Amino acid sequence: MDATLARQEILVTALRNALGESVEIVETHISWVLLAGDYAYKIKKAVDLGFLDFSTLEKRRFYCAEELRLNRRLAPDLYLEVVPIAGSADHPDLSGTGPAIEYAVKMRRFPQSCLLDQVLLHGELAPETVDAIARRIADFHGHTSIADNESPFGTPELTHLPVAENFAQIRPRLRDKEDLIRLDKLERWSEREYQARFDALAARKARSFVRECHGDLHLGNMVLLDGEAVPFDCIEFSDNLRWIDVISETAFLAMDLQDRERPDLARRFLNAYLEQTGDYEGLEVLSYYLVYRAMVRAKVACIRAGQAKLSADHWTQYRNHIELAADFTRPFQPFLAITHGFSGAGKTTVTQSLLEATSLFRVRSDVERKRLYGLKPEARSGAGTGEGMYSPVASERTYRRLAEVARGIIHSGFSAIVDAAFLKRRERTAFHELAQELSIPFVILDVTAPENLLRERVKQRMQHGRDASEADITVLENQLRNSEPLDASELAVAIEVDTEQAENVQALVQRLAGMARSTTPI
Repeated sequence: MDATLARQEILVTALRNALGESVEIVETHISWVLLAGDYAYKIKKAVDLGFLDFSTLEKRRFYCAEELRLNRRLAPDLYLEVVPIAGSADHPDLSGTGPAIEYAVKMRRFPQSCLLDQVLLHGELAPETVDAIARRIADFHGHTSIADNESPFGTPELTHLPVAENFAQIRPRLRDKEDLIRLDKLERWSEREYQARFDALAARKARSFVRECHGDLHLGNMVLLDGEAVPFDCIEFSDNLRWIDVISETAFLAMDLQDRERPDLARRFLNAYLEQTGDYEGLEVLSYYLVYRAMVRAKVACIRAGQAKLSADHWTQYRNHIELAADFTRPFQPFLAITHGFSGAGKTTVTQSLLEATSLFRVRSDVERKRLYGLKPEARSGAGTGEGMYSPVASERTYRRLAEVARGIIHSGFSAIVDAAFLKRRERTAFHELAQELSIPFVILDVTAPENLLRERVKQRMQHGRDASEADITVLENQLRNSEPLDASELAVAIEVDTEQAENVQALVQRLAGMARSTTPI
């Protein structure tokens, strides 16, 4: 054993005694964490593993400071300070006097049961928590530092380097012929996708989407504290793994949720994130990053299979991750769906159920209208009926924006559902023509409810004030007087959804899929 590592082991043992409490030590391949009372002390191992280098005291001091800086962006109450350890290895001193022989990151301790992977395992991860995570990460991505054009980070070549390395590092560890065949297929797909998306990857950096992110955003690195999901344990040791496209980071958490057999929450998270950021252009590279993130998991399982006594379990995990990566590569026929219905009909509730049950992306008029005017979804505009951002000109601008986003979603290979009232025939016709132009199926979700229920829902929504919609009773009454109902040709591609009745979501998904298949593009 290296002399410095041996000295560190003596130090950790002595610290356990010096802290004077029942201390638990958690050891990983790069650190020791001492759990003592209300606090945790993290000491970096004096190792150089190529992808990280903590080999000298000065490097460990620097990376402790970086860990504190980076994690305080998201978890300021969790990361407290860098503590210099003085004295000697067998008689350490945490008082801060004397020259430092080692450094530790001091953190607020939390129960392991509060980690989100454990919360999910026990069936306690609420959909509202997923929405809150999406808002938090969207806000974080909106404010964190941007990689300038002169920096190497986020170029297509540097982005693809770890993608290619995954395959190179896995292949020598495989013996089974079928495993090698599957790996080769995924590698060829990744190379094709890289070449096809090269310009898109370059544009992502040029448009400031490469930022100083968390770098390791998954459920095991988030903790539920005081009812709030708090990301922690950012990557401090590698600039290249941290300065990445925000969609790569978002894909990591979506992949993790899918990997843990909660595709509904993965879809909910992605849609909520995109509604917050408006970064629908990122969908063009989403599949590329989803496969990359699944392959990272596969690589880790493969390495562990070669190290562990119970390697069969790790090989099963490896093949599961490979199958997940393969799922992300499978193309399907996209379609375009729009809603039709009055305020209070339940359009957003219906589309929310659909987007969690099947792979599609939603764009909401209430959200995009506010985005065009520089407002967040839940902000109140103060504009009256037919005025300002609700004027006829503003509404036309909003529908053009909806069409632009829907077109981008479909070009990225995904289905789109546009959540808007669509009470004017010309609005519906424009989207039908878009579907015809793109040669994809077109479906109208005709969302209905009795008028008395519409009025009741609108009143309740206005009282709560938590929805992006600002439609009040005056707006609803105006809609009821002036709407243009679906004509015969529109009814032929429509699915009626009566929200007064409890709709079986899976049955609705099947009806939607069936309608999409039977609607021949012109």
